[in-house]
Amino acid sequence: MEIATFAGGCFWCLEAAFQRLRGVESAVSGYMGGRRERPSYEQVCSGASGHAEVVQVVFDPEQIRYDELLSVFFALHDPTTLNRQGHDIGTQYRSAVFCHTPEQRTLAQAMIARLTAEAAFPSPIVTEITEAATFWPAEDYHQGYFERNPNQPYCQAVVAPKLAKFKNLFAQRLKG
Repeated sequence: MEIATFAGGCFWCLEAAFQRLRGVESAVSGYMGGRRERPSYEQVCSGASGHAEVVQVVFDPEQIRYDELLSVFFALHDPTTLNRQGHDIGTQYRSAVFCHTPEQRTLAQAMIARLTAEAAFPSPIVTEITEAATFWPAEDYHQGYFERNPNQPYCQAVVAPKLAKFKNLFAQRLKG
């Protein structure tokens, strides 16, 4: 098993998608890239901790490659908006790939170069590529949030449409 960590807006959106992929053992919402030990959701949301909301993915590289995870990540959010995804604004919502190995960094850089060359997005990609740091799992109530709260207004307005797009784009990669 290998680990990948991505930040692309609200972690509920990324977690709901990644956990559905064949080859993904787990997708856990949490925090990374900040200055505070054991940050709370409130500290992260205030911007004071410097952390991003992330999803840490444990995956089997024999079933799904890291570059495939990158493709899902870039399809699920807007990597051209600095510190923002839709109405979610702040550094905790930044777009970032936290690399656990030099190979992950190389693949992430290559993916951004390819997407840029293809003009896949109308604006420049601002996704930061940085070394993985300590992962702090989010509070229990954030884990599997969409699965437990599909009718919550944010889930209906933001998570569900992203998940529908994801299912359309990656149907062949979904768990049975």
